[in-house]
Amino acid sequence: MRKLLLPSIIIVAALLLVIRIFYLQVINDTFKLKSDNNAIKIKYDYPERGYIYDRNGKLLVANQASYDIMVIPRELKNIDTLEFCQLLNITKEDFIKTIAKAKIYSPRLPSVFLPQLNKSEFAAFQEKIRKFEGFYFQKRSLRDYEVDFGANVFGFITQVNEKLIAKNPYYNSGDLIGQQGVEQSYEEVLRGIKGVKYIQKDKYNREIGSYKNGKYDTIAVQGEDINLTLDAELQKYGEQLMINKRGGIVAIEPKTGEILALVTAPSYDPGILVGRQRSKNYTLLYYDSIAKPLYDRGLLAEYPPGSPFKILTGLIGLQEGVVDEQTSFMCHHGFSYARGRFMKCHGFGPHNLHNGIYNSCNTYFANVYMRTINKYTKPSAAVDVWSNHVKSFGLGDFMGYDLPTGKRGNVPDSKTYKKIYPNGGWRSTTIVSNAIGQGEVLMTPIQLANMMATVANEGYYYTPHIIKKIKGESIDKKFTEKHVTTIDKKYFKPMISGLFDVYNLGTASALRVEGIDIAGKTGTAENFAKIGGKRIQLKDHSIFVAFAPKDNPKIAIAILVENGGYGATIAGPIASLMIEKYLRKKITRTDLETRVLNISLKDRYAILGGMKEGSAIESTPKILGAKTDVSKTEIAIDSTKEN
Repeated sequence: MRKLLLPSIIIVAALLLVIRIFYLQVINDTFKLKSDNNAIKIKYDYPERGYIYDRNGKLLVANQASYDIMVIPRELKNIDTLEFCQLLNITKEDFIKTIAKAKIYSPRLPSVFLPQLNKSEFAAFQEKIRKFEGFYFQKRSLRDYEVDFGANVFGFITQVNEKLIAKNPYYNSGDLIGQQGVEQSYEEVLRGIKGVKYIQKDKYNREIGSYKNGKYDTIAVQGEDINLTLDAELQKYGEQLMINKRGGIVAIEPKTGEILALVTAPSYDPGILVGRQRSKNYTLLYYDSIAKPLYDRGLLAEYPPGSPFKILTGLIGLQEGVVDEQTSFMCHHGFSYARGRFMKCHGFGPHNLHNGIYNSCNTYFANVYMRTINKYTKPSAAVDVWSNHVKSFGLGDFMGYDLPTGKRGNVPDSKTYKKIYPNGGWRSTTIVSNAIGQGEVLMTPIQLANMMATVANEGYYYTPHIIKKIKGESIDKKFTEKHVTTIDKKYFKPMISGLFDVYNLGTASALRVEGIDIAGKTGTAENFAKIGGKRIQLKDHSIFVAFAPKDNPKIAIAILVENGGYGATIAGPIASLMIEKYLRKKITRTDLETRVLNISLKDRYAILGGMKEGSAIESTPKILGAKTDVSKTEIAIDSTKEN
């Protein structure tokens, strides 16, 4: 029996191998289809991408017909290169370079020779395509933007690169893919499924019909339509208000976490990244180091939050029991917190939580912060308690929203100060600037907006998100999960009362909108940058956060205008206008609107960029505003202004 075991195993294995080979080569033809087969030509049928609508059903992004000129290098024969190049308005050098690249990809497989021809360009080529063996056309669907705003939210469509092709077998050379914005986040939903046709060829390389009568052909499936949470009119209005300014606006519906507006300034018309000029225009946008229109400041720019951070300082003080609503501190236009250290303040007299908020008193909040830290024996333990409270508002980390870019911001803890002060010796007076949103604290505009949404909800938030509905599917469950802070609900009401009086008695009293109860907070953060090797103080950032109505809030918003000055000067009016626009669909504070629309900060940005006004901006197509970038922002520890 043992003598028969080994021969039996060998015979059975051989039979299985023969059966498998027979199945692959005779019965199952899919192996042939996947191989580099000269007798079979593969044609792809590309589906339309899904349409994009706003929260109210307004069409934002549709599709338009386009055509790619494809080439199979091995099939090129007797091409009149001069006529071909003249017909498509390209140079001979471009022709040679593109053919060489196609050969590297595959001599036998099709590559895109010239993408995205419009109807008129294609018509001229179609008449003479029979003269150019080895070339054929392929119909495509390109984006057709129904609006000239929201470019940072939509993203754009571009060709896949070789690295992605190697990683993802769905894509082939010349395929299109979404980049940035919702086009990238929801690529698999929007792209649909491309169809495939297998064409049989004879020995003379002529097409003789479908392979196996179309047995393996598949039809294209259109991408799914999606509705964004965006309010199109609010987004458009926000971008108009930010023309000739730089910064970000983020508006959120507190009860759902839905993003109502996501504005970055400057922006650009999304339509310039469609068609044959896409590559040229993208290059101009990418290398514009003055305006940086591709940089989404609402999601990526990390700023010191300034005085709006006092909201958290006060709430944590209440939660930790180091103060109550009646606790007051005397302010003498500032606060001497250590030998030779004085924190300036425009307030005077006794300040408690209520008037401390609406007067934005540095002295009050510095004292609250120091009491919080001094409550514990070790400052390292205290700052970790404080840090955990702050992080419960979704700060200091990626927020988990459904857009492909973002920054963590920064909420310092004991590890932070161990690195800064390796020999120890730091205490509450060393880090007191955290109390007023300076020091090591950094936040993005979307984090600021989410903070205000959390305050509006009296202690909870939903992860901000841009998707409202996907046709035939449900949105990610994480966007309906409630996140509760470490602050008890009872402490939010006195804070909201103070924020409401910012508009009635305090720093935003000139920004009231009749009939709308707005709770808000102004902010101004000093900043410095190295320009030409010198440390120069720049114009303050203008910051404002708000929500409305005070009871049953419908919108929470954060505005940051770089180098805009006091919070009530530019950011505050924008907040009032955006809130009224969303709640009433019209503007009654036309005085504020006229003032904001007429403000241009181009001169300030031109100086910062070391250039004459407009020199780089005018070379970039359809940029909706202007800005420059400062490589590093430094914050003054002992001096914060507020208005």
